[in-house]
Parts: sequence; C-alpha cells; structure tokens
Amino acid sequence: MRVKPAKAEAFTAETSNPSLENARGAPATRSALAEGAKAPSFRLPRDGGDTVSLADYAGKKLVLFFYPRADTPGCTKEAIDFTRLASAFAENQTFVLGVSGDPPKAQEAFRNKHQLSIPLVSDEKHEMLQAYGAWGEKSMYGRTFQGILRTTILIGADGRVAKIWRNVRVDGHADEVLAAARAT
Repeated sequence: MRVKPAKAEAFTAETSNPSLENARGAPATRSALAEGAKAPSFRLPRDGGDTVSLADYAGKKLVLFFYPRADTPGCTKEAIDFTRLASAFAENQTFVLGVSGDPPKAQEAFRNKHQLSIPLVSDEKHEMLQAYGAWGEKSMYGRTFQGILRTTILIGADGRVAKIWRNVRVDGHADEVLAAARAT
C-alpha cells in the first residue's frame, strides 16, 4: 500500500544533517517530519482484515505508536498500557493505533493473546514507518541494521502533528501521551 505525504516538503527519506549521520559517515534514514507539519496520509491493513487510513480520523485526534515487533516484552507492555488507557483516550476524543511491520495475522495473534483493544496496523513495506520517521538505523550486539524506531506521534484534530516522541521508553509512556492528548 502506498503512503503519500500531505506535502512533498513535509518529510524526506534522507537528510544531510551531520548530526544524523551514522557511524560510517553516511546519512541516517530519518524523517524530517516535525511538530506542526501536516501528517502524511496512509492506507494500510489492520488486524481483523479491514484497512485503516488517516482520512478515517479527519477532524479527530489520533495517536500512532510505532513498535518494533508484536509479542516481544517492550512492545507487549506498551500495547497493554495503551489498551489500559483506551477509555481515557476515548473520553478525550482521541483514537489510538499501534503500527509495526508485522503482517496482519501476527497482529491478530498479538491482539488476541493479550486482549488488546487498540487497533493494530501492518506496514510490511515500511512506507508509513519511513514517512513518520519511525524507520532507521539501529544497533544491537555490535550489528547495525534498518528497523523500527520506537516512536509515538500525536496528530491534532486539524491533521497536523501536535507532538512527537522519539526513542520512547515504555514505562509511563502511555500516561504521558494521554496527558498531551488532554492538553491538545
């Protein structure tokens, strides 16, 4: 599925900003998506066999939490925390979507195993992840690779990015996002 930016200048796949260069001196893949920018549009499959798009939430606040892999410890805790706060988000007219590169079947199994109420979106081609700056170089055990960067985006009812959290630490994060949604 294609992800189309609302404006071409809203983000770029790469940047020449030296602070975003990787260890080998090459530019790191990073979105230039910034707070105040129009949120990039998307249409992707979700758990349960339906599709979901940014347009489905026009005029509403939306939280997108990007997580590396379904049913891993940190991702499970994060999804459970957002599920725990689902009614509080709803009271604040804020919708929440979890997004990873896992296929829809894996998302469904994850949802069912942990009784998650948050819709889970599948971006197997990583286009939405790139558009929102949640795809880039990671390092583990001395090995570098491209992967999902734990990121959360709050989109205001006006369709603009209200807040971005990068390099998310899971503990307390969902509560922090809820506080920001209440303030927006």
